[in-house]
Amino acid sequence: MIVTEFTSSGVSTMDVTRKIKSVWSSVPTMEGAGVRLKRAFGFAHVPLLDPFLLLDNFGSDKPADYIAGFPWHPHRGIETITYILNGNVRHGDSLGNGGVIGPGDVQWMTAGSGIIHEEMPERTDGNLTGFQLWANLPADMKMMNPRYRDIRADDISTVKLENGVEVKIVAGIVEGIKGPVQDIVIDPEYVDVSIPAETEFTHSVSRGHTVFAFIFEGRGLFEPNSNVTHDENSLVLYADGDSVRIEAKDENLRLLLVSGRPLNEPIAWGGPIVMNTDEELRIAFAEYRNGTFLKHK
Repeated sequence: MIVTEFTSSGVSTMDVTRKIKSVWSSVPTMEGAGVRLKRAFGFAHVPLLDPFLLLDNFGSDKPADYIAGFPWHPHRGIETITYILNGNVRHGDSLGNGGVIGPGDVQWMTAGSGIIHEEMPERTDGNLTGFQLWANLPADMKMMNPRYRDIRADDISTVKLENGVEVKIVAGIVEGIKGPVQDIVIDPEYVDVSIPAETEFTHSVSRGHTVFAFIFEGRGLFEPNSNVTHDENSLVLYADGDSVRIEAKDENLRLLLVSGRPLNEPIAWGGPIVMNTDEELRIAFAEYRNGTFLKHK
């Protein structure tokens, strides 16, 4: 489908607008030491969202739902991306990093060859709300040195479009503005999009990349010539194409829009560790038990 987009510089013609491939709702689950959250996708969806593995949405004004947190645990072979909307999460890891992730902050952690960390929510007057996304690493980078990126809210640019749409850019490019997270192997885009009621948002994406939207406020239309709306806690997975078109209906709409280059590699997944073969998984857990898991100094 050919789409005409009106921009500040005039009219530009785009190619195929993506259609919806599949839609489903997140499901309640419990993780860590007893944290209640909603899982948008996970193990059961592999490899549908390659290179992404898991997306959890946590949100509650009841400390009992989250205060137990995620005590010390290992990761290998993946990246974890934590985005906090409300509340605070204190963290520490085997690299010596530590601190608090607060409202609007992002933690982009590359586990690589292995890292052990903890994520412990703090009790606050308000609620705790946020997301954790897992992205896979390719086989030749699963044993890379781990690294940690602490992105403060002030480091994340917000682009305000002429029609009132606001886009917070964690990774990727919007209107020529780059997000602070760069040099990631899967070439990801990770943006937080707020669309006013009765307003449309059209955005270019890379052909061949996996693209999904997770709705956490409001409802809207997610493909052209459709009158089927999707509302909060829904995951919209797109088919291939060059752009997405999203329209808010009679209320404001807010969503995560995420994309990345598929790896098309075998996945062997055991809890917090994701490798390519069962033998690699066996070695990882054996090393964790015998104390040789960490390869960095």
